[in-house]
Amino acid sequence: MARDVSSQAGHGVTVWLTGLPSAGKTTLAGRLSAELEARGYPVEVLDGDEIRLRLSKGLGFSKTDRDEHIRRITYVARLLTRVGAAVIVCAISPYRSVREEARTEIRRFVEVYVNCPLEECVRRDVKGLYQKALRGELANFTGVSDPYEPPLNPDVVAHTDRETLEESTGKILKTLERLGYLPAEEIDPVPQEEEARILDKLKTLGYLE
Repeated sequence: MARDVSSQAGHGVTVWLTGLPSAGKTTLAGRLSAELEARGYPVEVLDGDEIRLRLSKGLGFSKTDRDEHIRRITYVARLLTRVGAAVIVCAISPYRSVREEARTEIRRFVEVYVNCPLEECVRRDVKGLYQKALRGELANFTGVSDPYEPPLNPDVVAHTDRETLEESTGKILKTLERLGYLPAEEIDPVPQEEEARILDKLKTLGYLE
């Protein structure tokens, strides 16, 4: 049963999904958003590509511009978190230092490393951007001509090349519960008639006296 938590001002959280291009951040964000909304939480997804078209329009892909892009996302995420939203950021955010800035500024912050081998990311890339970067046609492309610094101590690691979407989402939800950002999901009790039937079956099988 969904909970009405829209009035929990100050009790939001930012889930920050970081990883290589085509690692699965956007797909994971969509599934996580649906799960949180089903529990009754107000959710906002901040997609790095969409933010570039609006708040970060005009910024390039130098380290200075990338860091500024992430700082703008951080600012919006902090405001939304402060008023009680569950914020999901999906952004490459390749540099550790600016991700740590985000954690410090937002405070209620869960870092998820969307871990996928480069070879698999290249295979998934329907836009062919990796191939262009490998041919030298795209400069400053993360994972090829620009570095990606994996988190050293992320709160969650989602191995999207070998986990199902449900498994990766479940790990994030369990971590949010463990850290106190979400209450543990309630489990519906077994009806008395069903419980009695199960007990009778166990007695028949000799497991109970």
